[in-house]
Amino acid sequence: MKYFNKNDVKNIKSFNFDFIDLEEANHVFTVTLNRPKKKNALNPQMINEMAFAFQYASSNDDIRALLLKSNGDVFCSGLDLKTLNGDVEKNNSTVPKANSKILIAEIFNKLYKPKICQLEGDVYAGGFLLIAGCNYVISKDGLKLGLPEVKRGIFPMQVMESLSKVISSRNVIDWCIRGYNLDVKTAHSWGLISKIVGQANIESDVSKWLKEVTRNSPFAIKHGLEAMDNIKSSESNHEYLLQMLELVLKSDDATEGIAAFKEKRNPNWK
Repeated sequence: MKYFNKNDVKNIKSFNFDFIDLEEANHVFTVTLNRPKKKNALNPQMINEMAFAFQYASSNDDIRALLLKSNGDVFCSGLDLKTLNGDVEKNNSTVPKANSKILIAEIFNKLYKPKICQLEGDVYAGGFLLIAGCNYVISKDGLKLGLPEVKRGIFPMQVMESLSKVISSRNVIDWCIRGYNLDVKTAHSWGLISKIVGQANIESDVSKWLKEVTRNSPFAIKHGLEAMDNIKSSESNHEYLLQMLELVLKSDDATEGIAAFKEKRNPNWK
C-alpha cells in the first residue's frame, strides 16, 4: 500500500516536518520521533509525516537502511487519545496529506530495507507498532514496555497482530488482556528486543549493525524483504483490526476508560 508516490517525496528537503526529524548520511536514513513534550504520542500529522518519510526512503536507491530513534524519555506512548475527541494540535507542517487512511504497521512492512530501532525510552500501546516493525531493536536497560489499553476500555488490536509475528501468541494475548508493564530483559527473552546494551554503548552497537547491513547487497535485501512481506502479508489483517479498533473506541467502556485516565481515577465499568 502506497500513501505517496515517488514524485510526491522527491523534494523532501523542501517540506517542513513538525513531529519528526530526518537525517541522511552514509546510506542510512535516520527518522527521529520529535514530540517529546507529548511523550511522542502518535497524532494524525505525525503518522502522516512518518509515512511520507518512509516513502522517500523506499524511493531513494542511495538509502540502504533506516534508523528509528526518538527524543525524550518516552520513545512512544502510542496513539494520542486527545485526537479521538477531535483535538488538533497547531503545526507548521507542509507535508501533503496521504491519499488514504494510513496503517502504521504497513509503512514498515512495505519498506523493503533493513530497519533498526535505537530504543532509549519507554514504550506503550501503539508504540509497539514501530518496535515490531523494525528488523532489529537495540535497547538500553531499565525501560518500561507496557500495553495499558484494556485499562482504558480499549484493546491493542493492530499491536496484537504485529507482536504475534515476533513473540508467541500466548505471551501476546496474555500481555494484551492483563495490560502489565514488561521489563526489557523479559522482552529480550521473548525476542522483542534483539540486544540490551549500556547507554554508553548503544550508538556504537547501532553503528556496527548499520555498517554490516549496508555492506551487503541492497538488491538482494530489498527483494528478500519484499518476498517475506508477501508470504506473510498482514495488510488485510491490519485493515480489519483497524475497523475493530474503531468499533471498540466507540464503546461505553472506551468513553469511561479514557475519561478515568484523564481524571486520574479508577474506571467504573458497567
